[in-house]
Amino acid sequence: METDIISEKNGYTIRRAAAEDAESYYEQNYCPLDKETARLTGCKEEFTKEEVISFFLKSLDADDRYFFLITEPNGKIIGESVINEIDWDSRRANFRICIFRNTERGKGIGTWATEVTRDFAFEKLRLHRLELDVYSFNPRAEKVYFKAGFKREGVLRDAVLDGDRYADDILMSILEDEWKTIKGAVKK
Repeated sequence: METDIISEKNGYTIRRAAAEDAESYYEQNYCPLDKETARLTGCKEEFTKEEVISFFLKSLDADDRYFFLITEPNGKIIGESVINEIDWDSRRANFRICIFRNTERGKGIGTWATEVTRDFAFEKLRLHRLELDVYSFNPRAEKVYFKAGFKREGVLRDAVLDGDRYADDILMSILEDEWKTIKGAVKK
């Protein structure tokens, strides 16, 4: 399988997803989906194999999406990083990331993947704006986004249900000039 590796660090890779990954993607992460992952991403906990494989393959062909897999040194898929909803005319897109298992969180992998994907969005895709949303009950992710240069733009108050309580949906973005400033500071 030919892979399009975007970045590698300590044996972990971020690479373009390929059709050959569909089965492993499902088997390694959706049998079943980690409950905390479902909570943090706002998706349901159970998916059929057909649902996951079908969505995976459609994602590869979408012209408004770049779908990256995060793999550990042994090749196991442990996460995804996605630039989607690309509006080529206004040069803006949405960003989302997921580290599928709690055992892989807190190691800096999400921070690294966020920064690599952010750089890809501005360097390769020449975007002007990259945006995301994060739930208020996920402060660790919000901290990662701040570290990567995203700024808080607004809050959709009580927009999501977390069990039997409401939580906020926090809107964040980074603009091309802000990214250039970050990259300029890194080079010095």
